[in-house]
Amino acid sequence: MGRYHFRLPDIGEGVAEAEIVEWHIKVGDEIAEDDPLCDVMTDKATVDMTTPVGGKILALHGKVGEMKPVGSVLVELEVEGEGNATGDAPAPAEEKPAPAPTAAPAPAPAPAPAPKAEPAPEPAPAPKPASAPKSAPAPSSTAPAGFPLAAPATRRRAAKLGIELERLKGTGRNGRITPEDIDRYLSGGDDRYATRSGVDEIEVVGLRRKIAQRMEDAWRRIPHITYVEEVDVTELENTRSALNAARKDGQPKLTILPFFVRALVKALPDFPHCNAHYDDEAGVLRQHAPVHCGIATATEKGLAVPVLKNAESMDLWNCAEEIARLSAATRDGKASRDELSGSTITITSLGPIGGVTTTPIINSPETAIVGPNKITDKLTRVNGEIVTRKVMNISSSFDHRIVDGYEAALFVQELKRLLETPALLFVD
Repeated sequence: MGRYHFRLPDIGEGVAEAEIVEWHIKVGDEIAEDDPLCDVMTDKATVDMTTPVGGKILALHGKVGEMKPVGSVLVELEVEGEGNATGDAPAPAEEKPAPAPTAAPAPAPAPAPAPKAEPAPEPAPAPKPASAPKSAPAPSSTAPAGFPLAAPATRRRAAKLGIELERLKGTGRNGRITPEDIDRYLSGGDDRYATRSGVDEIEVVGLRRKIAQRMEDAWRRIPHITYVEEVDVTELENTRSALNAARKDGQPKLTILPFFVRALVKALPDFPHCNAHYDDEAGVLRQHAPVHCGIATATEKGLAVPVLKNAESMDLWNCAEEIARLSAATRDGKASRDELSGSTITITSLGPIGGVTTTPIINSPETAIVGPNKITDKLTRVNGEIVTRKVMNISSSFDHRIVDGYEAALFVQELKRLLETPALLFVD
């Protein structure tokens, strides 16, 4: 038998390190070739790591949330044959200082036998995953759909008491079930007015940490100017309804987003500063001819921005179909790195929940972000008569280092003109 070291491969695009966001294995597991090992996240996307060999897991290097450089050992396996760690033995020994102190036998033996003694105790964890008490935490680690959120200890306690977690109402963050929820259930108390206690500490890792870092960096480095304008979308909504009623089999239902994208495509050639990247370190503004429109998309793990490439080449139906495809792929975690990068301007929309107005944060290094808010009915005077019109606010933010307030206002006013007279979206 030999030892095999699985190292973090070169993922490409100049990536020097990646963050471990989820382990799919544990020490003692027997795995086969191409089985999943872990998920790692780069600046671009989440990447699944699979094993090129089969064998038994001897050690895992790194915890969830830890950054690992390309080339570092992630997993050690016991394999048939010599493996690839024959001349590499000192490297893993140095990477295992954390497990060594926690093992009770570590202080007793002499330093020389210590590295050889480690593989011997490690088969012991193998039966643990097979035992009944340890089987409950496994599904909760990934929190699949339909499983209530709960810590492993809480889940084990509920199992011992014969309590189905689905019957409990979680009072922790994101509906997580806490030990107090079990106590309350056992006491038969009415929890509608019960005093709440406890604090859930959740490590911010993976996509959530990337979002936090990018938002903080954008807010700190970019002086934002926000501009909001009201748009009468009565005619646009009439046009959208008529087109949806006449759509052919296979054509997607039109939302307001394809019209909004079309308005951007028409307006941006006259406002190239708004379809640009600003490299503040190099002092260079890169104005883009194509419109690569980022579509801010909410996922279970946080906000992601798939990119509608070359939106200028799409009609309404193509645009709607591609937006739907990209959004679905992003929510399912199947969007590629290329589909999640390269935007030149971003649209942010909260969909039906809308809101009257928002103050969006720019998707750096872009210089502008725009978004529709919810459509509401409003009484207004038209030709001397009080009528009901459908109105919507456009919220926008601009990099004030590049886009002056006057230019920002002119740009949004042009979007308003195009959206209020939708026929202009289809003529040159």
